[in-house]
Amino acid sequence: MDVSPEHLVEQARERFQLQDYYGAIHLLEEVITTGRAFADAHHLLGLSYSLVGQQDPALAQLDRALALNPHYVEALVHRALVLNELGREAEADAAFRRAAQIGGVPRQGFPAHVAAKLANHHARLGDAYLESGGLATAIDQYHAALALGPAFHDLRYKLGRMLLEAGRALDAREHFEIIVRARPNYLDAAAMLGLACYLAGDGLAAKAVWEDCRERRPEDPRVEAYLAMLARNDNAALPQVLAGAAASPDTEPPPPRSGDGGSEGAGGRGRGRGGRKTGA
Repeated sequence: MDVSPEHLVEQARERFQLQDYYGAIHLLEEVITTGRAFADAHHLLGLSYSLVGQQDPALAQLDRALALNPHYVEALVHRALVLNELGREAEADAAFRRAAQIGGVPRQGFPAHVAAKLANHHARLGDAYLESGGLATAIDQYHAALALGPAFHDLRYKLGRMLLEAGRALDAREHFEIIVRARPNYLDAAAMLGLACYLAGDGLAAKAVWEDCRERRPEDPRVEAYLAMLARNDNAALPQVLAGAAASPDTEPPPPRSGDGGSEGAGGRGRGRGGRKTGA
């Protein structure tokens, strides 16, 4: 049975709570190999490595989490602790200062770390609804998560995918555009932006996006499939292309994960084009 990365991370959290750190490491490494790990998976893996005394791989995973989300306060704190263990006191002090600076930015009236935890809870609840077939409710939960963490682009990416599945291409396009503006090198989000443009009836925009993706990642077979579909204007091929996109693991690191850190500001839920709701 195919187990989703989200489910594996939840299993790893359970092993971690039971202090089975090696069990957590095994599950999280499996998530990492899918290419679809978010910042909180890297953070938990780094913390697990640290607790079994493997500080070098712990630091590597915490750095990976912070590369995906520079505002991840808990990852900064644990990185500082690992740096202290490695005798790198000056770097540890800088990490502590950075964590203190970020942790003071409130969102939606909540302290940053509280808002981030609430955003994570909404996202996990959304995942549970999605696995149970409740797509519309899952979308609502992800909107709520993004209201608390508007810069959590991993959540925005998943919301965009769900909106496409729900047939809301215009709303999905808005979210992918936000991600691409914030993370122009995140080509998986760019590829999905092209797909959203195509499904919204804007073939010219889709072509421009996909040609740019092909230029920057010529080895990606999905982009070639999208461009071939566009050239044929073969709507009958769309279900197979969509299935391939869903099954293909992300080859570019996902955008910043919510984790327990975050960034400033929060967006309320408004109306997208065509009267659709959007979390942008």
